[in-house]
Amino acid sequence: MPNFVSRFFRPFTSSTKMGLGPAEGGAQNIPDTAQKCTVAAGCFWGVEHLFRKDFGEQGLYDARVGYIGGDTNNPSYRAVCSGRTGHAEALQMTFDPSRISYTTLLEFLYKMHDPTTKDRQGADTGTQYRSAIFYHSPEQEKAAREVTEKAQTQWWKNGKITTEILEAGQWWDAETYHQLYLHKNPGGYECPAHYVRKFPPLS
Repeated sequence: MPNFVSRFFRPFTSSTKMGLGPAEGGAQNIPDTAQKCTVAAGCFWGVEHLFRKDFGEQGLYDARVGYIGGDTNNPSYRAVCSGRTGHAEALQMTFDPSRISYTTLLEFLYKMHDPTTKDRQGADTGTQYRSAIFYHSPEQEKAAREVTEKAQTQWWKNGKITTEILEAGQWWDAETYHQLYLHKNPGGYECPAHYVRKFPPLS
């Protein structure tokens, strides 16, 4: 099933969160100088895949898919898909700020999805697919607002960016089978809105 219908046949699990080893998206020996970047842009399979593809060898220590921004503890994928927990499917990256900047990651976010479609990417619809930036410091909040303003005026002039900019709250790792999903399942579902636009550099 090459189209969005395949998402409805994703495996569910009744287990609680499971630990991730290095082969399943975990990372080891991350230095104290590392920073986090947490974003949401629709189905987290494709978001993780594109960020790993572009930054995996450029200072990205780790990238984990999971849930953030909701009202319940330890949500399952099934619960998040219901839209009743308030969580977004999201990606949390740990990166080396001496090799890649937070601003660069946010600019890539605005290239790889459509931030003008509220609560939707392609045919995936619901608040769990919303566009969002969850900042981890006042400096990240400032950068997020600046990049968003530039992306609005220079890249997305024909629509209004709906990306939420919120303080990062409790993060929950998604179930193990979601981690590195497209790496382990080549040809699996990829949202058609997830591709890197050829925008000029922001000024």
